[in-house]
Amino acid sequence: MESVLGIETSCDETAAAVVRADLVTLSSVVESSIDQHRDFGGVVPELAGRAHVATIRPVVERALDEAGLDPRRPGITGIAVTAGPGLVGSLLVGLSFAKALAVAWDLPYVGVNHLEGHLFAPRLESPGLEWPLMTLLVSGGHSLIVYQRGPGEHEVLGETVDDAAGEAYDKVARWLGLGYPGGPVIDRLAREGSAASLALPRGMLGAGLDLSFSGLKTAVVRATEGRDDLALADVAASFQATLAEQLLRKLRAALGRHAARSVALAGGVAANSALREGVAELATELGLAAHLPALAMCTDNAAMIAAAGLHRLAHGGASPLSLPARPNWDLREVA
Repeated sequence: MESVLGIETSCDETAAAVVRADLVTLSSVVESSIDQHRDFGGVVPELAGRAHVATIRPVVERALDEAGLDPRRPGITGIAVTAGPGLVGSLLVGLSFAKALAVAWDLPYVGVNHLEGHLFAPRLESPGLEWPLMTLLVSGGHSLIVYQRGPGEHEVLGETVDDAAGEAYDKVARWLGLGYPGGPVIDRLAREGSAASLALPRGMLGAGLDLSFSGLKTAVVRATEGRDDLALADVAASFQATLAEQLLRKLRAALGRHAARSVALAGGVAANSALREGVAELATELGLAAHLPALAMCTDNAAMIAAAGLHRLAHGGASPLSLPARPNWDLREVA
């Protein structure tokens, strides 16, 4: 059966995976350089790029080995690699490596949009999911509401006009002295606090489906500045509840305007407990199938890139060797 090697290097994770045409994942390897970035409060592009250079070959070889394939001449039928969006230096490492393998092994390769990869992630865990599908895609760099009529048929209904949800988590965590990344620690603290402790403003109350979190971050700063009496857990709970309320309100509005049979979470912030609970409750209320990814599928990985690549190779053909890295590649440009 046909299978594709996926390669992902858009940010600070070097990842490789082998996925069969029936969407069975034969291997998935992820090597993160996050420990190198903690002291800086965010990803340092140069450090991320160097980490990819050092780890991409052993990560790819390990993925092939775990799939039972010979790294010298694997029996795969194609290669898929993230071409954007992301950090340009990181993207170039993966893209260059994939091109070299394609030439050496005389195989077709395709450049995949990283966000479309996230949209394919639910199919890896639920190959028989029902369409149309509404996906709330939330990560450190992106926040979107995407309507999918079928595989590769997507429409962006709303997106952040400033900070992404994950970016807001990191900035609030930095302000509170909680370290990087901010999402996991705020989520843990929020479970111990009261969401009613701070009256934070609800954002984007209009009828549109776009999102905004920059104002919420600023509101947290103003509400806590000089307030030593506030418990960190209460601040975390108030912030998280307000951010999740906006995401779930916009998702509900999107589902009210577009007929869907399933709803999914995707992206790094899909690991957040408040969002997972909110989406599950919304799906139950509306009678929809809910697809909440396993935690390993929330983070950047190459299995989702391979899944998207299988579709693109079958329907759009291979990419030319001249394909550039596209750090600002908009999902709307993927047809």
